[in-house]
Amino acid sequence: MRVLIVEDEIMVAMLVEDLLTDLGCVVTGPAVSAESAVEAARREDVDFALLDVNLDGGTSFAAADVLRARGVPFAFVTGYGDQGVRADLRDAPILSKPVDPKHLARTIAAAR
Repeated sequence: MRVLIVEDEIMVAMLVEDLLTDLGCVVTGPAVSAESAVEAARREDVDFALLDVNLDGGTSFAAADVLRARGVPFAFVTGYGDQGVRADLRDAPILSKPVDPKHLARTIAAAR
């Protein structure tokens, strides 16, 4: 499974990458800004994406829109709970920060 990481905090991105690698995933990214997230969502051949909601003053919602249009499932990662996610995107899984490895594993297993 190829997974795109969208995360502006490099240490968090590295931790999530390690967790995903342990789950047998191939990781692409991280995209670190709203603009690079949209570009990656458009061009990357991925099976799933993990989207940090807040990206250095922007959000990952436009990238989520692109992924949804392409039929690529995704989950949000946020410290703000579901209230931090745009209302029309709240049907996507939402993982809390810090990422719980067991919750991440369940989310990846469900996406497979």
